[in-house]
Amino acid sequence: MRRWSDPFTGWFLRVAAAGWLPARWFEPNLPNEASRAARTGRLKLEVVSHCWQYGHFLMYQLSSLVRCPPQRADVLMTVYHSPEDTGTLNVLDFFGGLTVPGVTWNWQPLPRWSLFRRAIGRNRSALTSDADWIWFTDCDLMFRDGCLDGTADALQGRREALLFPRNEYCTSLLTEESAMLNMDPRRPQVVDIDVTEFTRRRRSRATGPLQITHGDVARACGYCNALPYYQRPAERWRKAYEDRAFRWLLRTEGTPLDIPGVYRIRHVDKGRYAGGTLATGVRSGIRRLESWLQELRQK
Repeated sequence: MRRWSDPFTGWFLRVAAAGWLPARWFEPNLPNEASRAARTGRLKLEVVSHCWQYGHFLMYQLSSLVRCPPQRADVLMTVYHSPEDTGTLNVLDFFGGLTVPGVTWNWQPLPRWSLFRRAIGRNRSALTSDADWIWFTDCDLMFRDGCLDGTADALQGRREALLFPRNEYCTSLLTEESAMLNMDPRRPQVVDIDVTEFTRRRRSRATGPLQITHGDVARACGYCNALPYYQRPAERWRKAYEDRAFRWLLRTEGTPLDIPGVYRIRHVDKGRYAGGTLATGVRSGIRRLESWLQELRQK
């Protein structure tokens, strides 16, 4: 019988990660900055993404690597997915057949229970990657013109534990009627976006899809490897509270970098989450309110 995570532990860790407890009590293995390699030249970058029933978004993400391949970096594109998600499998099969200079495809299947907790796949990559830097992201993010090369340029000689793009370009909160959300994963293809639908948003910390971690730190600490709660499978797709826990364990909100070409599709309905019509409506309303408040802060 599966042992799902208990709610008390989750609440306790959210309180701890808010700064109420010292991170060193939980993560003593963080290497000091002087011991981390300051890599230069052609860097190795691993991008770690997750996809569950979002094959239409993944099509945009992988297309951005096909259309804008790196020239000054070697990129390993890792996608964690479930074999039960046939739409995502179709997309991965299609792109896996494409040869892209500077990019290596790396499809990693997981049981859906393990996929539902993003920290599990992220932790696996963090502990085993040989990359100089790892970019933890979501499948609705795109690496467009100059993004990957700009990332490699910005990371030259750096030793910080965690960095993030200072700016990203986002859509408004799209509804399911939007043409951008109606790509069919059963018919995968290389696609592009209308950049006029995106506006610049300034970021203040390394959040979910915008976490770039030093390889030495990743191999020493994993991704919340010190918190077993976040390494347990879940019965449904979980909100990624471990993003905050990860920053807490690394003792930083992240250092901003000027990286071009970071684009993200934002959408009202989170189809991956379980729940009835009322719960879905409440979550959508909260997302609209959060988006409105964020837009006010940008002005």
